[in-house]
Amino acid sequence: MDTHLHHDNQHMEEHLKSSAALTDIVIGMSDGLTVPFALAAGLSGAVDNSSIIVIAGIAEIAAGSIAMGLGGYLSGKTEQDHYNNEVKREYYEIENLRHREIAETKEFFAHLGLSEEIQNKATEEIANDKDKWVEFMMKYELGLDKPDPKRATKSALNIGLSYIAGGVIPLSPYFFISSSTEALKYSVIATLICLFIFGYFKSKITGINPWLGALRVMLIGAMAAGAAFGVAKMFER
Repeated sequence: MDTHLHHDNQHMEEHLKSSAALTDIVIGMSDGLTVPFALAAGLSGAVDNSSIIVIAGIAEIAAGSIAMGLGGYLSGKTEQDHYNNEVKREYYEIENLRHREIAETKEFFAHLGLSEEIQNKATEEIANDKDKWVEFMMKYELGLDKPDPKRATKSALNIGLSYIAGGVIPLSPYFFISSSTEALKYSVIATLICLFIFGYFKSKITGINPWLGALRVMLIGAMAAGAAFGVAKMFER
């Protein structure tokens, strides 16, 4: 019985970690494909030399990956700090407002439909171990699971590297084709295909229609690039 529960907990933990990593990759890839694509398209409408676009694109990918990675890191740290602050508050309440915490614990068991006798017995059992009691209140009163202490660093790396991987795709034709307008054609084809594939799998994972999701993601990228190209053409001298 214990082995089975341990296996279930381990499976759940691995599933949550996998979901968090997948979310990071989706965030990084989504912006990585779209932002450098729009930048390259915009510059292609203003300059003819691909080398300028390559330099600007590399600078944007570097800055974007750092900014996105830092955002992921700060989000992870905020989650960790919030959890730690709530833990401290729960310890304080258990030590100084014990009667209120006992009432809240009983109320939880009452909502499960347990009898008065079982409520009292379960509450007394949990209250005997302060650490377990805090863990119980964090999970069932506040709905907070203990975050992975390495989550912030992992999130920063996952998002940053995914952004770089996505950003290289629309920029790659400019490395090999000197004419920016010619390189843009290949960039559009490569990026829209990747956006469609990315949107398809992203939608499949999130449970929405994968074909509609893929089309939506592709159209958003196309509109961003088209808008940037159009604005550059408007101000072209």
